[in-house]
Amino acid sequence: MRAMSTFPIRVFGDPVLKQQTRLVEDIDGTFAKVVDTMFTTMYDAPGVGLAAPQVGVQQRFFVYDIDDEPRVLINPQIVATEGEWTYEEGCLSIPGLNFAIVRPKVITVQAVDIDGNEVVVVGDELLGRVFLHEIDHLDGVLMFDRLDDVARKAALREWRRLETEGGAQRDPSHAL
Repeated sequence: MRAMSTFPIRVFGDPVLKQQTRLVEDIDGTFAKVVDTMFTTMYDAPGVGLAAPQVGVQQRFFVYDIDDEPRVLINPQIVATEGEWTYEEGCLSIPGLNFAIVRPKVITVQAVDIDGNEVVVVGDELLGRVFLHEIDHLDGVLMFDRLDDVARKAALREWRRLETEGGAQRDPSHAL
């Protein structure tokens, strides 16, 4: 039995992570294979969400799995937010670092599913956090961009230190 392949996850410094994605226009067999490989990559990392740019695909979609319910959201748009929630957030593209980031607590996203159907999904707390984090990736925004100037400078110093010491290790408990 052959193990399913994975994509390499792009890390901070790769210019693809800072670019805005283009809309998905064709949901076909080739696209479905990319989605399947992204799930395998996400589980292998391990993480709970993975946006297309994190594997070098400049299209507007992401995969996620909270509570064994794997889903893909294609061309997602945030249509409503409410509340506020602080969470120690990590990122597969910035392994080894976690930051307390304040984001809305409840998120409503409109998107297309893998079958081409329009869906509206509401995410509370962690699920909402995943939506916001992955949509940030689709817009070329990283966690460093969500920090104030002082915290960002300290985080970038820590990132350089981790890289100098041989690379950062992923903390699966907070990786989105």
